[in-house]
Amino acid sequence: MRRTRTSIAAALLTTTALALGGCTSASSSTSQVDPAVAAGADRALAAVAGTVLSKGPHGEEPAPASSADLTDAEVAQVRELHLKAAIVMHYGGNDWANAQIAGLRERFSQLGIEVVATTDANFKPDKQVSDLETVMTKDPDIIVSIPTDPVATAAAYEKVAAAGVKLVFMDNAPQGLVAGEDYVSVVSADNLGNGVISAHLLAKATGGRGEIGVIHHEADFFATQQRYEGFTRTLREDYPDMTVVEDQGIAGPDFAGDAQGAANAMLAKHPDLAGIWAVWDVPAEGVLAAARASGRGDLKVATQDLGTNVAIALAQDELVVGLGAQVPFDQAITEANLAAGAFVGKQAPPYVALSGLPVTHDNVLQAWKQVYHQDAPAELQNSVEK
Repeated sequence: MRRTRTSIAAALLTTTALALGGCTSASSSTSQVDPAVAAGADRALAAVAGTVLSKGPHGEEPAPASSADLTDAEVAQVRELHLKAAIVMHYGGNDWANAQIAGLRERFSQLGIEVVATTDANFKPDKQVSDLETVMTKDPDIIVSIPTDPVATAAAYEKVAAAGVKLVFMDNAPQGLVAGEDYVSVVSADNLGNGVISAHLLAKATGGRGEIGVIHHEADFFATQQRYEGFTRTLREDYPDMTVVEDQGIAGPDFAGDAQGAANAMLAKHPDLAGIWAVWDVPAEGVLAAARASGRGDLKVATQDLGTNVAIALAQDELVVGLGAQVPFDQAITEANLAAGAFVGKQAPPYVALSGLPVTHDNVLQAWKQVYHQDAPAELQNSVEK
């Protein structure tokens, strides 16, 4: 995987440069552009390109994905072990989860590791605890998982660790578990950095001024808390003329529906609202529905995660002005490598993070291929406004 990591880093820098070329080419993103604000936002985005701003759930410094790479000899050793793995998700059916699962399955297959179960907790801690109990009946050697709640699921993960299963976590670790003892590592996107990216892109589109609504994740969930912190802190420090007038939490599991209700209320109460930030793409879909229903085609929407529907809106230059994307397929490959490496004596860093990717109207197709390792679907390609 050494060549893959090098190419990813190069692609990140290239795609970021494409993004910084501007998202001002079409009607919905030009009306409020201030050249000075746009230039400042571009400088800020260039400064974070290829970097990781986040620290781990316990304040760990981020290690690069390359730290998980396996040599050919190590891959051969792993293949001889005929290991079994399970994937225990917080919730599924979205593009991010699908990419994680696809990347894990692909890399595990290359490593000769059988995937014996994949579960979806629908963001319910009790369901995830039940999923872990069910998965353990299949006697896995590895579990890759993202905890729905770091406290409510902790005891269940402790039992898994005590049974000798190698745990690798996405984004967060359950409370009380220790890296290197109870689990191998945490792998994450730069969620703080993606929040920063989305703030600069929204500021660029609004001219760095106006009333803003925020829709955050109302849960003890480290990754989404970091996004919120990155976004709100950047507005406070860099764009004092952008005022958050409404800040509404949503708990799901109907994240799109909850966000639509929150956005409807914001738009009714603040008819001059310049923009809304949503914590990830599924809530952003609810914001888009509210804006369309309210006839607010001029609203600026920023978010995180390159899901299909927000990507189409971005391609059409409609409502969505930019987002910070994760690279879930590459995160999954890193997770699989870390899990496998634990069986051949590799020392894993406690926290590994991959840098965020600014996505705008101008680079949405290239970004899609980079994020998902496949060409954009036809509906997205056909949506790009020429």
